[in-house]
Amino acid sequence: MENPTAHQLSKHPKTPLAGPYGHPLHPTLVTIPIGAWTASLVFDVVALLGSDDAPFLTGAQWLVGIGIIGALAAAVFGLMDFMTLTGGTAAHRTALVHMSLNLTAVALFAISFFLRLGSDKQDFSFLPFVLSVVGYLIVGASGYLGGKLAYHYGVRVADEKTQSEGFRQGSEKNLNSR
Repeated sequence: MENPTAHQLSKHPKTPLAGPYGHPLHPTLVTIPIGAWTASLVFDVVALLGSDDAPFLTGAQWLVGIGIIGALAAAVFGLMDFMTLTGGTAAHRTALVHMSLNLTAVALFAISFFLRLGSDKQDFSFLPFVLSVVGYLIVGASGYLGGKLAYHYGVRVADEKTQSEGFRQGSEKNLNSR
């Protein structure tokens, strides 16, 4: 690329570790904490409403911990994608808010985890549950911004020329038949 724009630079990884062009690893890895934290909230609700809450409280604690580990792994790859952004751009500012929200959510889940660790697994405790719910809502807001980075700004997404390759063969005939 001769004199690439900030937008063009955001599409290419700074290192192969971030995933190849058009296939960043960060969006794949975020499914681990989101799935673990979703399941932990389900386990918490079952513990709250059920009669034998001990196994569900233990399961929720494990899932919160797995989510934290997954979030830290996703953050490493998200940081690699962040490094492709030029400072001062709307995409860079959006990514800073996205990252800040995620770090806040991970901190809330970490507090929830340690409160669960020190609690009696026979009784439901509302504080770790509330922290998890708030953290989960923050992850949702952050996910919206992550989607904006990818789908609106095209960060680490293949350019339109590459994207159009999926629509070339036979597409003209299909458009004429409408």
